[in-house]
Amino acid sequence: MQTNYGDIEFGFYPTVAPKTVDHIFKLVRLGGYNTNHFFRVDKGFVAQVADVANGRSAPMNEEQRREAEKTVVGEFSDVKHVRGILSMGRYDDPDSGSSSFSMLLGNSPHLDGKYAIFGKVTKGDDTLAKLEQLPTRKEGIFVMVY
Repeated sequence: MQTNYGDIEFGFYPTVAPKTVDHIFKLVRLGGYNTNHFFRVDKGFVAQVADVANGRSAPMNEEQRREAEKTVVGEFSDVKHVRGILSMGRYDDPDSGSSSFSMLLGNSPHLDGKYAIFGKVTKGDDTLAKLEQLPTRKEGIFVMVY
């Protein structure tokens, strides 16, 4: 993933969350995350990528739109939410994950078993540290990027 603050490389966990990995990887291959952004950065907690359908500045083609609108069943595991983990975003419904995901910026055991872990940052921790320095504002319970 290329950002304005540096590159981030991921490794996926296909044996931990195969459906989630397939879905995210397909969106990556289709260019779904191109021109997307981080909408939430909560220092020591998460840097969250916007969902593809609403976060892109470029228009989507039909194949990107179809994949972006899919939801994935919650694939919860015993893997722990620690710095660098990729964790699927979702709503209250545990099976509502679509394309928004977080990169953990610290240990978050309260997420364990409740959010699907599908990978880990393998290069770019320095970029995560730069993201943590971005100016933010409080919006309800969330810390949002300006």
